[in-house]
Amino acid sequence: MLRVYLDHMATTPVAKEVLNEMLPYLENRFGNPSRAYDLGFEAMDAIDKARERVAGLINAEPEEIIFTSSGAEANNLAVHGLANANKTRGKHLVSSLIEHHSTLNSLRWLQKQGFVVSFAGVDRHGEVDLNQIEKSTGKATVLVSVMLANYEVGTIQPVKEIVEIAHEKGALVHVDAVAAAGNIEIDVKALGVDALSISSHTMYGPKGAGALYLRGGLRLVPLIYSGVQEEGLRGGTENVPAIAGFGKAAEMAEKGLGEIERVRWLRDMLVESVLEIEDTELTGHSEKRLPNHASFIVDYIDGEALMQALSFEGVYIGNGTACISQVLRASPVLIAMGYPSRRAQSSAVFSFGRINTKREIEYAIDRFYLAVKKLRKISPFAR
Repeated sequence: MLRVYLDHMATTPVAKEVLNEMLPYLENRFGNPSRAYDLGFEAMDAIDKARERVAGLINAEPEEIIFTSSGAEANNLAVHGLANANKTRGKHLVSSLIEHHSTLNSLRWLQKQGFVVSFAGVDRHGEVDLNQIEKSTGKATVLVSVMLANYEVGTIQPVKEIVEIAHEKGALVHVDAVAAAGNIEIDVKALGVDALSISSHTMYGPKGAGALYLRGGLRLVPLIYSGVQEEGLRGGTENVPAIAGFGKAAEMAEKGLGEIERVRWLRDMLVESVLEIEDTELTGHSEKRLPNHASFIVDYIDGEALMQALSFEGVYIGNGTACISQVLRASPVLIAMGYPSRRAQSSAVFSFGRINTKREIEYAIDRFYLAVKKLRKISPFAR
């Protein structure tokens, strides 16, 4: 039985080159980077090198990178930090209905603190309604927070247009790029964003490391207070091994963007085969989507049951964002896109990586056919 991993939106395996980069800082180079002696200097050098590599991936300056423990923390830091740093100017925030829960829950917490939040809707393809963004953004708006690409349906958002709308009204823009980083080219200068979140473990790096790009000159209120770490914007002793690995992963991601066409070809092969099955529908935008992402509604079955059935055959897929997969309810993203609850519970998400092969995809398609056939036989909703 093959083992086929097609859930790269949830996490990715750590690359061997990344592990090798980390090992010295788990063994002999274990110093605290805040200490002014050789062991500390070695650790700080590793952080500085990683900062340059992460900055290079998104065309930022090294001093604009703040290391965090995850993409979720980076989202929290951006939303809380920028909102609170600018609340004397206004207490209005704008976002969309399909954001990651780390962003949505941050916004809901700020609502309890007196901020007003407007949530723009999306169309059937999962694309944010620019008209709603424009109508919602006004003089009191201090921050617009949207994701670059959606985890569940792969749709790439019109971030550049959103930035133009927000900046014209004097609002800052934060972008959650965790799902996009390493899968498409990201240029923070070309996009014009003020803040952008990425994560290590979704680009073949270790878990426990994320980063927030913060455009030079902007003020930010920290979430974690301590000493001088990360220019005082994120306290706590740095996770040096994870940060070193993150830097190597970012360097590899920048060099590996050329492999995307091969991954896209594998994705298209699977999409074509899955859509031959009766009562299946591709979700998300057919063209403006991540090249390594395919998501479907598979009618008359439960997405969680399908995910489990495939795992027994060695095929690993998703059925929504990993942060809520243990909550058995319909996808809020698909609900926002207009799907009824029962259909929204029938999702299957395939996300590909550079480790995948044609043989693996052919095996996954075969097992997918069989699993769908078996589950529909016992489904109370099947025709």
